[in-house]
Amino acid sequence: MESSIGEVTRLLVELKAGNPEAETKLVPVVYDHLRRLAARYMRGERPGHTLQSTAVVHEAYIRLFSQEGADWQDRAHFFGIASRVMRQILVEYARSRGRQKRGGAAEALPLDRALEFTPAKSQELIRLDDALESLARIDAQQARVVELRFFGGLTVEETAEALGISPRTVKRDWRVARIWLYAELSSVDKEK
Repeated sequence: MESSIGEVTRLLVELKAGNPEAETKLVPVVYDHLRRLAARYMRGERPGHTLQSTAVVHEAYIRLFSQEGADWQDRAHFFGIASRVMRQILVEYARSRGRQKRGGAAEALPLDRALEFTPAKSQELIRLDDALESLARIDAQQARVVELRFFGGLTVEETAEALGISPRTVKRDWRVARIWLYAELSSVDKEK
């Protein structure tokens, strides 16, 4: 794993420097990690569902590499951006499936279950996205910590590196943000 961490950073530096072969070499190195992230998002999905983890990875890849002047610093930064892109893809898909924005009789959902993305769960994904947007308006750093840890699968140390903060700050922000998000998601249910 350590060698792939260094290799991803090296290839991103080469890509930034204009080496067109770097992208070709980068794909197989990052593909497995992106696929694991997408599979985690899609866990619990019914067989034959129209949105497959491979499609999420491919769409994310297209969006990532079609950006003009992308300036990825290192592996953590790249996967942080990839996690945001995948989150956007899943939320766009859920919204396009015709779900009501605030979700009828949806039950309170613990944060760690939010990514069990079944048709019945698409509303919860939209609610989580809305809650993260609200959190970002209050504390952008906490929202980024959640995005990198929860959606990106980054460790505390990788998140700290990507955000330029200490691991201790990441742990604190992660704890506070999860509490805030749980309260926010629970309050939506109480309003119904």
